[in-house]
Amino acid sequence: MALTLLFIILAVFLILGVPVAVALGGASLAYIMVKGLPDVLLIHRMIGGIDSFPLLAIPFFILAGHLMNTGGITTKIFAFARSLVGWLPGGLGHVNVGASVIFAGMSGAAVADAGGLGSVEIKAMRESGYDVDFSVGVTAASSTIGPIIPPSLPLVIYGVMASVSIGELFAAGLVPGLLMALSLMIMVAWYSWKRDYPRDGPINPCWIWTTFKDAFLPLLTPVIIVGGIATGVFTPTEAAVAAVCYALVLGLIVYRSLTWRHLVRVSMDTITTSAAILMIIASAAVFAWILTSEQVATKLGGLLLGITDNKQVLLVIMMVIVLLIGLFMETIAAITILVPVLMPIAVSAGIDPVHLGILLILNLMLGLLTPPIGMVLFVLSEVSGVRFEQCVKATMPFLVPLILVLLLITFIPEIALWLPSQVYR
Repeated sequence: MALTLLFIILAVFLILGVPVAVALGGASLAYIMVKGLPDVLLIHRMIGGIDSFPLLAIPFFILAGHLMNTGGITTKIFAFARSLVGWLPGGLGHVNVGASVIFAGMSGAAVADAGGLGSVEIKAMRESGYDVDFSVGVTAASSTIGPIIPPSLPLVIYGVMASVSIGELFAAGLVPGLLMALSLMIMVAWYSWKRDYPRDGPINPCWIWTTFKDAFLPLLTPVIIVGGIATGVFTPTEAAVAAVCYALVLGLIVYRSLTWRHLVRVSMDTITTSAAILMIIASAAVFAWILTSEQVATKLGGLLLGITDNKQVLLVIMMVIVLLIGLFMETIAAITILVPVLMPIAVSAGIDPVHLGILLILNLMLGLLTPPIGMVLFVLSEVSGVRFEQCVKATMPFLVPLILVLLLITFIPEIALWLPSQVYR
């Protein structure tokens, strides 16, 4: 009875458009009251859900991304990517993907990519005569690379929830992220051939060298973050702090593009975003505790294992469940709810938790590109001035290569697990 009420109240809140954190917390509070448990249990569980040192990486990575965007770093990255691959047919489409790969090593968030690079990319593609649907579609799809290539905010949260090495998760995301980029570049090449899109210009080694020198210091950011973690110089949380310090040095001292007014605005944006994410994690921690105490994972695991004990079939079933939830729930909330349910099933079936994490995050990224949630689509609609419905239509074709990559990693886990096995095991 209480568990049924929990899901009904949550569904009603989400349908009414109540913020996810409030919906999860409200539904959990109703369950606690029906069960006759102390009200203070809600607060204790919420505090326990965010009382974790690795979660400190979240506000610091968010701050680093904001500093890079505000300090004009994205423009330098875009120029360097343009010099590298702009000479290909449909050059700016390839530049779009390449810039997202580079920026992924700095921000770790799809929305930051879409909001920061997106405005620069779409403006440049429009001025060069590219169709609006193509410009928006490739920008939306390429932004999902951010949370796969390290550092990644969703992978940090998954690692905390699943008690999995964040360093291994970061290593596991590199090859799948590059595979996503390759698949999108193939899609861009096909569009360019079909629509006869222009090259950005002939390859120019002098221009490449000039833009490389200009972007060299920003390009060191992912090297510092990933290299520091891989060599054991610092933890993922300390790497986030290092990224912020480095971004401040670039913005305040090297390029002098940041002012104190910028810092105040960036700090407030970081506080707002971090508070929203941590509130979702705190509320979802109570919700996850309820699911665990009600043995939902055990019951669902028994149901799925009763259907099949084949690992690949189980993974496909779990990915379908994740995909459906990702359509209607924000990424962070989905991770904190799904991990306590899916992890016991994965362990019982012998599925590697690192492999599951990469699949989970990649799957949830598809939810950022589809209505009704589609956070990336809302951001691009705002920065591009294109109606949300047009953004949805433009992005749909680019889901095909991303889904193919998801299936490939599902059935060939070595794609994600090879690099961690070389670095950590």
